[in-house]
Amino acid sequence: MFRSGEEIISGESEEESNGVNLMEFSDEILLHILSYVPCTDLVLNVRKTCRKLATLCLDKSLTHTVLLQKDYKVNKDKVKQLMRDIGKEIYQLNMAGCYWLPSSTIDHVTRCKNLVKLNLSGCHITSLRLSKMLSTLQHLHSLAIDVNPGFDASQLSSECKATLSRVSELKQTLYTPSYGVVPCCTSLEKLLLYFEILDRSREGFMLSGQLMVGESNVPHYQNLRVFYARLAPGYVNQEVVRLYLAVLSDRTPENLHAFLISAPGSFAETGATKNLLDSMARNVRLDALQLPKAWINGSGLLQHLKFNNPFYFSFSRCTLSGGHLIQRVINGGKDLKSLTSLNLSGCVHCLAPESLFRKAEDDIDSSILESLVVSCCNLRHLNLSAAHHHSSESIGNHLCQLLSRLKHLLSLALPVCSITDVAANVEKPPTVSNLVPQTFGRKVRIGIQTYPRNLADQANQKIESSVFWALMGSLRYLETLEIIGSSFSSAMPRNEPAIRNSLPPCVRAQSVGDSEVAAISQLTYLQSLTLAQLPNILTGSGLVNIGLQCQHLRTLSLANLGMMGKMVYMSALMDMLKHCKCLRDLRLEQPYFCAGAQFFQALSHCSSLQRLCIVSRSGTLQSDAVMSFMANCLEVIMCHMFMGESLTVCKSLQQSIVRSFQADRPALNVVIFPLLHEDLTEVIRDVPMRHLDEITLFKSRVAEEPPNLWW
Repeated sequence: MFRSGEEIISGESEEESNGVNLMEFSDEILLHILSYVPCTDLVLNVRKTCRKLATLCLDKSLTHTVLLQKDYKVNKDKVKQLMRDIGKEIYQLNMAGCYWLPSSTIDHVTRCKNLVKLNLSGCHITSLRLSKMLSTLQHLHSLAIDVNPGFDASQLSSECKATLSRVSELKQTLYTPSYGVVPCCTSLEKLLLYFEILDRSREGFMLSGQLMVGESNVPHYQNLRVFYARLAPGYVNQEVVRLYLAVLSDRTPENLHAFLISAPGSFAETGATKNLLDSMARNVRLDALQLPKAWINGSGLLQHLKFNNPFYFSFSRCTLSGGHLIQRVINGGKDLKSLTSLNLSGCVHCLAPESLFRKAEDDIDSSILESLVVSCCNLRHLNLSAAHHHSSESIGNHLCQLLSRLKHLLSLALPVCSITDVAANVEKPPTVSNLVPQTFGRKVRIGIQTYPRNLADQANQKIESSVFWALMGSLRYLETLEIIGSSFSSAMPRNEPAIRNSLPPCVRAQSVGDSEVAAISQLTYLQSLTLAQLPNILTGSGLVNIGLQCQHLRTLSLANLGMMGKMVYMSALMDMLKHCKCLRDLRLEQPYFCAGAQFFQALSHCSSLQRLCIVSRSGTLQSDAVMSFMANCLEVIMCHMFMGESLTVCKSLQQSIVRSFQADRPALNVVIFPLLHEDLTEVIRDVPMRHLDEITLFKSRVAEEPPNLWW
């Protein structure tokens, strides 16, 4: 965008002769343009080009907030120079996920004397360094840090504790049982806790959820407005979060308006947590709620909780019936225009009047969904995945037709079986793919596939008046879409060995394939797309349509498309990738995937690609093709491949990539490992949390957290 030295002078002359001179634009326009340039480039490079830009690059609107969290090219020296040049002008600094920076980099943050907000999640920092840094930040009100093994609160100085006493917002990620800095934060209004403690040490010893000797057990919650806790799988995480909740159960803060606990699996209710919930029902009015399923299932809790102007509800994996949802949450059709985010993932009965005698595969009650749509007309984020939501044959009551009324939706997650046309599903004879068992067979040699090249041809295969096509046409501003099979499970779950068997897709999903994928191409503003377990993908032709039409696509995740024993959509995928100029993250999970020269040549067209993850049982790769791809795609900083190759091949390729590219790409993270190897979980635990949480592990991310939970 900008040039330096003599180039800018000659460039100006050339521009003047053409009647266009960038420097003649108003300061407001130039500042808007400069706001899209990373702060490190502005301060260290762009401002050296000419006097005008030298002044504009230091404008307060550009230096007030510095975001380094995904500036993968930044290194220790650049951070040092940046802090030296504009440290006093920085009020908000986000270094979240900068795992590649050495811990000594944190020392330079002390130059930012006026910091109000600081995010160091994912950064290496010791107790002593944290103490030294916080001692100088007297205006700090918002802080995010990690608490790692070896953290010792007794090493925090009195000046550091004085700063912490003024902090009102704290985000703390725990990798060891500890209260961290919570007891020092006596003015907390927002507390976010992420529990990532493993049950076993690297040596194989079982860990305890008991806190370290000398840890204070008196967190100060009296001013708390937001409490959020997200637990990774494991018993120790549950033990530790109970210690944090113990104080809340004694005295519930009067101003509490958001209470959220995200816990996978079974997290049993205890006497203390029951007292806490009873106290909340008596004393507070909530705006956001999420509870473990065991705390809601079979209880009358929702009937007693009071809500003010709720903006977020999550009942993920609860057995809540649609009748209870309408009566106790929506209050029989109460106006809930304030609700912007709703997570009903895994709520298999949430669209049925009752759950006692109902099978999960039975048809939904469209009147419940209609009540939901009418009452919550301003929903922006809706997750209905991981359940069988089958529409009846009643005209006008299909799930897709009802959802099309939600004109404000920005993100949506649906099960595959919910988007099929009922009439088409009944009348359509089984296709060839439906007649073939969905099992893992021998590799099948496949030639180049032929498929329709444009929407007109695609429409000849399936009429564009289908309910899903109409839904996609009505949600023009949708940015995130997930279509996931109700029985899909990733081959690589967390903290467990790789799954070797998968459940067959829902019968209603058997007809969902290329034409439904083509319908997605109507979403002009689509940025993130997830497709998993679409059994009737025959050629993948719809993917090409998406590549051509969805030019803003940044994140793409494809898993188990078509028949499981064949990679039937490779040709279409390669054609699609040639058009994805903005794609940054690509995750592919498909058995028997061949990561060869042709695939990587096509992928090289994705000039913005930064992260690649491939998960393939019995998959193969060509090492020289991977090396060539890494050499051509200079922005790639993450390469994760879990395939069927031997450990020797995987280690050799991983070492070659690191040795060849680490020096020029400080953030480079490479993991190449056999998917079914017994040590996979040990390898996974070393992956930076940013990559693990955002791309490597498969999960539904729509309405996973309240919007704008953290800045």
